[in-house]
Amino acid sequence: MAEKTPEEMREAVLAIREKMAAAAREAGRAPAEVQLCAACKTRTAETVAASAALPIDVFGENHVQELCANFDAGAYCGKPSHFIGHLQTNKIKKVLGRASLIQSVGSEHLLTAIEKEAAKVGIVQNVLLEVNIGGEESKSGVSPEALWPLLDAAAAQEHIRVKGLMAIPPVNDNDAQNRRYLAAVHDLFVKAGERGYSNVEMQTLSMGMSGDYENAIREGATLVRIGTAIYGERDYRKR
Repeated sequence: MAEKTPEEMREAVLAIREKMAAAAREAGRAPAEVQLCAACKTRTAETVAASAALPIDVFGENHVQELCANFDAGAYCGKPSHFIGHLQTNKIKKVLGRASLIQSVGSEHLLTAIEKEAAKVGIVQNVLLEVNIGGEESKSGVSPEALWPLLDAAAAQEHIRVKGLMAIPPVNDNDAQNRRYLAAVHDLFVKAGERGYSNVEMQTLSMGMSGDYENAIREGATLVRIGTAIYGERDYRKR
């Protein structure tokens, strides 16, 4: 599957939206409760701009250089951009002001560094805390048990607002197991919201990608991150 044409992207997004709506209704939720985040890793600014005309709510970038290039080129056409990849502390200042939400805060070290840089420029940065729900060594994020001290630390920062959680469950073909992981993240999301911090609002639960976004919506996701199903296979030679 090659990268899609604008017409193929349009058809893909409309089909995804239909499936999102059906999954939401199945769970007794309004389709409008769930946002579509287009994960535009390796896409050109032209491709991203073409997709911005479609019913996509937000754009997610995995790499700082691509966020900078697409943001500065106006490729998002006024729609919000999120940073969804692994963020190195020495690149935080480039993300601030370009990403309305940093979805991938999975350590106190990164949290402290974001606070420091946000204080320097006098802004309050919205973030999601990343949970490594499957305990996979290949993925970043905190364990479910370590979420609570991270949340405590985040709540103590003046220039950070926690807006929810993000997770990438283990890839598996077992539908029931996939849903158990997703349900476990939703449970953490609800419990985190019950803690009553003044600068913690559990509004966004970011989970679900091209392979499992329908299950994620059934289990409470408010934002799904979809790349390949929208754009086609990635061309990593463009990086």
